[in-house]
Amino acid sequence: MTDMELADYDNYTYDYLEYGDILHTRGDGYIQKETLHIISVIIYIFAFVLGVFGNGIVIWVTAFKIKRTINSVWLQNLAMADFVFVLFLPFSIDYVLRDFNWTFGWTMCKLNSFVCTVNMYASVLFLTVLSVDRYVSLVHFVWARWERTVLRAWVVSALVWVASISLSIPTLVFRETTEYNSKVVCFNNFHEQDIHVSMVRHVAVVILRTTIGFFLPFLTITVTAVLLARKMRQPGIKRISSFSRMVSAIILAFFLCWAPFHIFSLMELTTYHTTSLHLVLTVGFPLATSLGFFNSCVNPMLYALLNKNMRAIIRRSCMNIAKNSLRELNQNVSATESASVLASCSPEEPSICSKV
Repeated sequence: MTDMELADYDNYTYDYLEYGDILHTRGDGYIQKETLHIISVIIYIFAFVLGVFGNGIVIWVTAFKIKRTINSVWLQNLAMADFVFVLFLPFSIDYVLRDFNWTFGWTMCKLNSFVCTVNMYASVLFLTVLSVDRYVSLVHFVWARWERTVLRAWVVSALVWVASISLSIPTLVFRETTEYNSKVVCFNNFHEQDIHVSMVRHVAVVILRTTIGFFLPFLTITVTAVLLARKMRQPGIKRISSFSRMVSAIILAFFLCWAPFHIFSLMELTTYHTTSLHLVLTVGFPLATSLGFFNSCVNPMLYALLNKNMRAIIRRSCMNIAKNSLRELNQNVSATESASVLASCSPEEPSICSKV
């Protein structure tokens, strides 16, 4: 990267986990950014702990503790996307704590951002599939009874994963590391010989991400929700189940968490022509990114709060684990006591040893 390119990079990269924003100034601006980074790290740690534990339980329950159904396939794949993502959060946490000095190398720089992008696409696409499937199963239930199968659900899931990985390939292409101000920066390198090429690539990536990763899924989910609501008012249609309410809450949580990120991504494109939004982007983009990442630990909490069957299974499973652990502990204690008594036996007291 040339000095001119680094200067331009310094001006318009605000999303520090997507583009690697680096602090170059001290004073009030530095303190403000440092405060935002501390808040972000706290959110990331919270999301990591809850995300690993919560999504791990959901994967375990949907894979081994309940009957395999179409709905469990959707939830299991959604939890898998969130689980893999939160496993990579410690890399981002370390990056922020080191004042944006990437120490994990070129390959992990690409892989970390790639996993984040795959998670975003997979989450929104699985939510879209969930919404459409819910509409079909409730409105066209006669057709769905024969055509909806677990095998076809897995085929659709595989297609969603292929689509998510394919849409995330630009991250692998443009993600780079470079040394700048005695630090290694992990960022999307749109800068080539021509700044115009850089701008076109940046705009193309943001438009693709916003359109496929937010706008079209939001439109599809909205349309199916409106059609379903109208259909539910008609007599003879069965009422909305607790699972449908849970799906609605998951969809709402996703868009509340990711909408600010996509809005700021679009706002960032204006910085090629004006710096009037610089302060807004500097303050808002880190928090918007944190909010989007936090979504990965929200879903398991919604499963537990809004689905009675999931709560009952988790409660029963936890009780079984606790009982088994106590039983093993008692057995170990008894074995230890017996061994201790045998060791203390003497030939003068054979009656005691015979009672063990």
